[in-house]
Amino acid sequence: MSVWITGKTRSGKTTRLIEQFWDWSLHLRSDPKQPQRANALVLAANSDNRLDLIDRIWETYPGIPAFDSTTPLGLLQDEVTLFWPLLVRSLDLKAQFPVRLRPETEQELATHLWSQELETGLLARAGVSPDRIVRQTLDLMQLAAMSGQSLEEIPTILTRGFGSSEGSDSLYSCMGQLLVRWRNWCLDRGFLTYGIVTELYWHLLSHPAYQQHLTRRYQMVIADDVDEYPAIMRHLFEFLLESGKMGAFTFNPTGKIRLGLGADPNDLAELQSRCQIEFLDLPSGLAPQLFEPIVNSVIESNIGLSELSYTLSDVPSIQTQSRADLLRHTAQEIIKAVNSQQVLPQEIAVIGPGLDAIARYTLREILSHEGIAVESLQEQRPLLSSPLVRALLTLLGLVYPDLGRLIEREAIAEMLVVLSGLKPQQNTAKPTDELPPPLSRIDPVRAGLLADYCFRPHPQQPTLLEVSAFPRWDRLGYQATTSYNQILQWIDQQREQYQQRLIPSPVSFLDRAIQRFFIPTQSLPSDQLAVLRELMETALHYWEVHARLDRYTATDTSSQTIRSFIELLRRGVVSANPYPVKAVIPHEAVTLATIFQYRANRQSHRWHFWLDIGSPLWLSGGASTLWGAPLFLREWSGDSWTPEDQMNEDRQRLHRILLDLLSRVSDRLYLCHSDLAVNGQEQLGPLLPLVHASTKSIELMPF
Repeated sequence: MSVWITGKTRSGKTTRLIEQFWDWSLHLRSDPKQPQRANALVLAANSDNRLDLIDRIWETYPGIPAFDSTTPLGLLQDEVTLFWPLLVRSLDLKAQFPVRLRPETEQELATHLWSQELETGLLARAGVSPDRIVRQTLDLMQLAAMSGQSLEEIPTILTRGFGSSEGSDSLYSCMGQLLVRWRNWCLDRGFLTYGIVTELYWHLLSHPAYQQHLTRRYQMVIADDVDEYPAIMRHLFEFLLESGKMGAFTFNPTGKIRLGLGADPNDLAELQSRCQIEFLDLPSGLAPQLFEPIVNSVIESNIGLSELSYTLSDVPSIQTQSRADLLRHTAQEIIKAVNSQQVLPQEIAVIGPGLDAIARYTLREILSHEGIAVESLQEQRPLLSSPLVRALLTLLGLVYPDLGRLIEREAIAEMLVVLSGLKPQQNTAKPTDELPPPLSRIDPVRAGLLADYCFRPHPQQPTLLEVSAFPRWDRLGYQATTSYNQILQWIDQQREQYQQRLIPSPVSFLDRAIQRFFIPTQSLPSDQLAVLRELMETALHYWEVHARLDRYTATDTSSQTIRSFIELLRRGVVSANPYPVKAVIPHEAVTLATIFQYRANRQSHRWHFWLDIGSPLWLSGGASTLWGAPLFLREWSGDSWTPEDQMNEDRQRLHRILLDLLSRVSDRLYLCHSDLAVNGQEQLGPLLPLVHASTKSIELMPF
């Protein structure tokens, strides 16, 4: 009998799931009728959760048999790739190995394919930028595929759901037609997106040969947090259960973190009718004490603040007028708590509805200055925001021809600062137990002088001149001069090797530069190492895609492709996260995270600092909700989506957020509020009454 384990946040669902997995594994191994290697399919909501789940399984039961572990999207992608020949035959596709497009490349290619409709305004919506409308249109394909709707149905769905409130019938019709053209264009070239992969998996799941494979391969399915899964996964689970396989599922009725991003929790909940239901009601964190008073008194009933004050007497608040002061005082409170040994850095989390770059930088700088490490959880920033990436792109322009118009003097100065002082000099004559001295750093002032006097701009081949081109080069000093000459020598060597065709590709060049200047490093922070990995994965993918495109279009030169790559990054594209890698040693650092990031990673801490508690962003879905997502839920009635529906959805989401966060903090909660937001506007969000209800305001010390 399959098992459905339901409960709120941190109620022990995953622990119970692992126990059930172990019990079934023992049963299958003792059953002579079962295959000698009874395989299991183990699923988690995302890659980070998957790694954590694997660790917990092996730590709890080291002798458990081998199993397949993946995520819903990972499973769809792997299965479509594995059974591609079957799809080629059944759908009459071109016989070529598929290449999956990353989101940033998908958007670039779709923008180019739909350029005429963008220029003529056929694909336009009031108040929405061209880049945003392209992303929204592509997201519709993924939403439709996850729910089992065809692309041809999209215009009808949008018309019924939005009417003229979000666009026009001609716009919706154009979106549907462009998506059909996009899908055909991609399949003709062997490109796969998440939307196309999901659509193809529907075909695969109904194919008898694939169904036979599934029944032979898996004896059980173990799925954690199925409230985060798309509707297509219910059909896969139902097929396995109907085939006599065992299934264990965990479900959080108040979780639904990915609702609005393709997940359909209510549709997945229909699976419980096929299972034995287990309820886990173990309370967690501060939720039992604070959730009901906060929601019922402040948000729902809007009762006078005096009636609520006693319930929040133990919840301290940090209140300032400006946000800059709020960030400084929040950091000051963390420093005071850590120095007094009330709490360890790794036991603290700073969570906000939208942590901008200013907040992350300010908190990191203040805390790091006091020796307290800070770790940003899955920080989503454009690659070009990293000085390391900008320096590497400048190097490309100095080695490859016809890129001179992309290089400015300021970029040269920054490159010299970044590349100097990070990698030890290579000197094999030294004893192995003696570390070579680090490359001398070129400070910004000397870098500016070198860029002014030793950089010769040129549209085709910009160059760096010898240091003697600076009349007063003696003012640079020995260390800066030596470091500059080493960088110049390396660039000249690479340019010579490029002319001799000894550099296979720009990706190889980037790898050489990283190996030369950044690895081995003098302890590069993990976030900078992640940026370098992200850049390399993005570049590898970009050139792989362009190699496929070269079969169908006139071949671009290497420099033209590099120019397109640099321009893509300069548009502020946020690249896909690099493949997750678990840290060997747990990082003892304060965690910075947005609400969505924190919840999605199932984090928990002793202390919480809720930043910008008065922000209206606590109520809005923001980036965690795709345009049109409610219309693609299986439960949608087909009626128009009204502003009242949206308000109701936002209110329910806020309830889930509060319950989830309160269940993830065990000891102390701080409410952090500034009267003015970062843009200077007054903050009057839905949780502002909580600040006034807190009777324990932190005494602010002068800086």
